[in-house]
Amino acid sequence: MSPELLLVFVPACFALNMAPGPNNLLSVSNASRFGFAAACTAGAGRLAAFVGMIAIAACGLAAVLQASALAFTVIKTVGALYLFYLAIQLWRAPAGPAPDGALAAGIRSASLWRLARQEFMVAAGNPKAILIFTAFLPQFVNPAEAAAPQFALLGALFLVLEWVAIAAYAYMGSHLGKWFAVPARRRLFNRICAGLLGAAGGGLLLSRKAADAA
Repeated sequence: MSPELLLVFVPACFALNMAPGPNNLLSVSNASRFGFAAACTAGAGRLAAFVGMIAIAACGLAAVLQASALAFTVIKTVGALYLFYLAIQLWRAPAGPAPDGALAAGIRSASLWRLARQEFMVAAGNPKAILIFTAFLPQFVNPAEAAAPQFALLGALFLVLEWVAIAAYAYMGSHLGKWFAVPARRRLFNRICAGLLGAAGGGLLLSRKAADAA
């Protein structure tokens, strides 16, 4: 793969990583409640889902989603319902002041697996992510060279840039958490995030395959 192609891929890929979406919103929310480190660590769940999606795209199995309206609809519906569930949980979350010190560390430790699982489920429940990998990554694969090593390199770069995006959104969330330390502000912030997650779920339900929309 030529360096010129990589110079095109990296900024285009990073734009996708930084685009606002359910997972990035989840990072903001997690960081505001549990801290920067917890949100970044929980992002490993999202990366695990993306590793699987990149492997699926590399194997060409994502064509199943493009060809099967039923498979696309089932995954899309499950993902949307999970977003609605998270939105309800966040709407009802306690609005007390953010914990700190040893107590906060204990809460982050106890909740880390749950947060990572949420990140995984939100990413895995969005079939558009697989379609993005299927449509985006192959544009940078040179057909004259072996495809597998190129997919591995592009996938690794995508994951690194995604981790940077996770850290960026978590950083914003951690500072928002300090700003909304007042219970009334925290409640408002939680409900704004809940509304956005619910809207993302609604958008996911209303989305259609590009082929159907064409």
